[in-house]
Amino acid sequence: MGHLLVIESWVGSMSRLLPRAIREAGHEFTFVTRDLHHYLRVTPAGEGTHPLLTARNVITADTNDTRALLARLEGLHTVLGFDGVVSSCDYYLPAVAHAARRLGLPGPAPEAVEAACRKDLTRRVLAEAGVAGPRFAIREGVGDAAAAARELGYPLVVKPVDLCAGMLVRAVRDERELELACRALAEFPVNARGQDRVPVVLLEEMLDGPEVSVETVSFGGTTHAVGVTDKSIGGAPAFVETGHMFPAAVAETEAKEAVGTALRAVEALGLDQVVCHTEIKLTSDGPRVVEVNPRPAGNRITELVRHVTGVDLATACVDVALGRAPDLTPRQTGVRSAAIAFLLPGAEGTLTGVEGAEDVRARPEVRELGLAEPGRAVRAATSNNEYLGHVMTVDTEGDGARANAERLLAGLRPGYELSPAVPA
Repeated sequence: MGHLLVIESWVGSMSRLLPRAIREAGHEFTFVTRDLHHYLRVTPAGEGTHPLLTARNVITADTNDTRALLARLEGLHTVLGFDGVVSSCDYYLPAVAHAARRLGLPGPAPEAVEAACRKDLTRRVLAEAGVAGPRFAIREGVGDAAAAARELGYPLVVKPVDLCAGMLVRAVRDERELELACRALAEFPVNARGQDRVPVVLLEEMLDGPEVSVETVSFGGTTHAVGVTDKSIGGAPAFVETGHMFPAAVAETEAKEAVGTALRAVEALGLDQVVCHTEIKLTSDGPRVVEVNPRPAGNRITELVRHVTGVDLATACVDVALGRAPDLTPRQTGVRSAAIAFLLPGAEGTLTGVEGAEDVRARPEVRELGLAEPGRAVRAATSNNEYLGHVMTVDTEGDGARANAERLLAGLRPGYELSPAVPA
């Protein structure tokens, strides 16, 4: 039995899947956080204690001060004896890597994780290694960004280098839209976990073609591809993920090229002892890397993979953190494809409920139906943080899971108490 140290977490699906994977493998964990209330607030009524807070030990520490945190963890390690360290939250993955090195535990190199978690560093590393990506520029301030944009050519994608879930990522068509996007970034100097942001802007050429992700597991110096997931995008000019399907409905040659590109990206960044989720655009000129995330995929993609292949990426994350070889052997599950479709707000106001849920839940192809509680404040979706729920479906015959999920999602009818109009 191993003892895992969990440093913070996202509050979405992985905050439940990771504790489950730890316990089902016969391990235990200590949870370290700077703000217990962050997790208490997201536990739905009637669900009981959040799984993260059922840890053997729950310890409060300043997880945003890496130097102080490492000193605290050294003291805890002498008493509790950790065997591995993990997190599902991108903002704490560098701290996890530094903790592994400091405590002598398995884990990726901190420098590699930092390069993967900072989109500007990722771009530079991959460009130097010759891994295909968009043309890009890294600038500070609107003036410098406008000059770079004129050189790259519109339309462009404007990104923060250190935010997640598509926050403040925008397509821009001209200098005015660029100015608005840069201003929005400047007005968001601290992330949701209270960490100061890096005040630079990443400009990228707009890539054509569908987007996929490659799910990989690296251990012992070798990276293994588990499969390719495709995704649907909406919410323009924002980039909101509206759904995913595994395996991706793309040609076999395209899937192989995407896998090859992802493997080169992971190698170029120097990532090992880690599960990665690498996003790739299948452009008319070949695959191009969007970003490399050194943690299991979010948005329940890990569950799509498990339904189809039997491979549990959350368990693989635990295994490599403990220095153990993960079981990546596919098994017959009777499922040919699995998909998830997300319910986005259709108005601004307060959610009063969702009609049609019982009909959807009763369908045999449905594996999950998750819906937000009535009373939630809603607004137009500008990132992956505004979902009102999801439908997860499977297809035992072929690649019809996405069509099933989208059809059933269309049967869900959210009701709203609309916000009063603001006088012009």
